[in-house]
Amino acid sequence: MILAPGADSDYARGELVRLCAPQVVAGLGPRRPRRAARGEETMNDVSRRQWLRTAGTLGVAAAAAGTATAQSRPSADELVRTVKGARLFDLSFTWNEQSPVLSLNPPYSFALNRTHRMTHEIFGQVPGSRVSWASEIMYFSGQHGAPTIDAIGHIGRDLKLHGGVDAVAATSTPGGIGNNLGIDNFPVDLMVNRVVFLDVARQIASGRPDPLAPGFEVTATHLDQTAKAQGVEVRRGDSLLIRTGWGQYFAKDNAKYLGEQSPGPGQDAARWIIDKGVRLAGDDTATFEKRPAAYGKELFSVHMMLLADNGIYIVENANLEPLGDAKAYVALLILTPLRIQGASGSPLRAIALTP
Repeated sequence: MILAPGADSDYARGELVRLCAPQVVAGLGPRRPRRAARGEETMNDVSRRQWLRTAGTLGVAAAAAGTATAQSRPSADELVRTVKGARLFDLSFTWNEQSPVLSLNPPYSFALNRTHRMTHEIFGQVPGSRVSWASEIMYFSGQHGAPTIDAIGHIGRDLKLHGGVDAVAATSTPGGIGNNLGIDNFPVDLMVNRVVFLDVARQIASGRPDPLAPGFEVTATHLDQTAKAQGVEVRRGDSLLIRTGWGQYFAKDNAKYLGEQSPGPGQDAARWIIDKGVRLAGDDTATFEKRPAAYGKELFSVHMMLLADNGIYIVENANLEPLGDAKAYVALLILTPLRIQGASGSPLRAIALTP
């Protein structure tokens, strides 16, 4: 994916600043921030100052007034400088054969099938040849990755996918999920999006980084309280990341990470996510929703509510500890799923940018 200054879209340029400086609304000026304690400097305070300084470079004021000209548009170099000047958070874990995989999903395996010694013995004998290389064989599933993203067609309710699509017909051939519900149809505009990070675990633990308890259900009240405490607002169209603290167990205590009980959103929080108009929601657990993922006899109801009923993407296994440590509550989220036709999901390299 390549980012470039829009040739005709002043709006897009304004969005870049709006996404990373959530307290600034073009043409309206800064909103009143949450009052910080003496000596406290919040991420929102830093964001507002730094990105206001770059607003002139990006031509946001001109865009807001509708008077931007070709001369006022940022050059590619200016865009690169602005983005490269951002603080980068890698939200990914290293994936290997020791990574936790739910028993519901296919196993993962990896092995080199060609080593440099092997290929040099074959091709290095050719007069003048000095080349060698390595290659591997991977058994990889759309449900492998840290993070991983679920395609909209990954989950159905009563054999119906999102939009009322017949789930049986959509998966009637081994060529993948049909009806444009595979991960290859992930929206391009969602690859770069404003994300709100809600550190529910720290809110519950009064500021400590302690993980939530096994089986803890994150509710709408928890999300509201955390957003208020952090001084952030979830807007329609946003992405949302929720920290439970369970990323601390990834590949360190797989038995606990994959155990029968883990924290996460329940149905109440799912309704909150839907009502807010969120387009993508993720957290730092293996299943996103709390486990046991059962309400009575209904299994994985949160997945059904988000994916099948409302077409909201789900991200699992995200490394959210860096955002929590930095108290970076609003960021630019970059997600690029592999464009595999009909796949039910994809591994991700997830990156967040803040001022």
